[in-house]
Amino acid sequence: MPVVKVTDIAYGRLQSPSLDEAEEFLTHFGMKRAERTRDALYMRGTDPAHHLHVTHLGPPRFIGLAFYVEDEDDLKQAARAPGASGIENLDEPGGGKRVRLTEPHGYQIEVLCGMQQLPALPTRENVLNWGEDKLRRAGKLLRVAAGPSEVKRLGHGVIMTDKVVEATRWYRETLGFVASDEVYAGARDNIIATFNRCDRGQTYVDHHVFLCLAGPQVGLNHLSYEVQSIDDVMLGHEHLKKMNKYQQVWGIGRHVLGSQVFDYWQDPWGRVHEHWTDTDMLNRDNQPMSHPAGSGRPSQWGEAAPPHFLQHSSP
Repeated sequence: MPVVKVTDIAYGRLQSPSLDEAEEFLTHFGMKRAERTRDALYMRGTDPAHHLHVTHLGPPRFIGLAFYVEDEDDLKQAARAPGASGIENLDEPGGGKRVRLTEPHGYQIEVLCGMQQLPALPTRENVLNWGEDKLRRAGKLLRVAAGPSEVKRLGHGVIMTDKVVEATRWYRETLGFVASDEVYAGARDNIIATFNRCDRGQTYVDHHVFLCLAGPQVGLNHLSYEVQSIDDVMLGHEHLKKMNKYQQVWGIGRHVLGSQVFDYWQDPWGRVHEHWTDTDMLNRDNQPMSHPAGSGRPSQWGEAAPPHFLQHSSP
């Protein structure tokens, strides 16, 4: 049995030398400021959660990830894990309570509940006439307004590691993740990537909330944010391209494992952030699948992943 079963991913914590530059990028990426202090920036999406991205002032580094649990009883369970902090009141914007853990690479993992909820933000109308339902927008014209994507929520985090099996075991045994897909190279036990989702029984959840990816260096490969629609992915792509100051990494395309329509960009310090929409939704009836590396198409459509993305990590 796992120590605790988390219900979703909450936010990532990074550190950056300029909060002004961090806020500028994240605003162009499609987030809104929830709160800013002298030494920290809290950015939100259109969903009610107070924030989904935290930036502390300091030299560039990845601090860790945070995951939700249902209630304080789950926090008590998490506090029993080896090296756990015990239950803490979060003395920062958004509030709530948490237990801090240290994962195998030394990054901080927060298990939390009780974050402040804000009114949901309005989003662009996106009614589509397609498939068998060609009259959903009957008599009306579609004119999407240009601008950044409208980030909805954090969808998953990806850690690059030189010990995929050991790291994955810790996350599954500690946070209750279950396998959606695994990729191997050569022998079936030579696992080089694991796609892990939350275990919520019969409730359908995203195909993955956490991914371990084999690579030459340990660090954050990317943070991945859900946006409102395929139009929203395209609008965000065009907006960031017009800024002419941020580096695109990969996209636009549709993944095979998870099926998301995706687009990846770097922040000013090289940390990769992904826009995506339209993921597979699974529950306990979906069994894990295993795939040899290099089998099938790298994407259902779009370009193959560039080598620098597959080898990227931000310590």
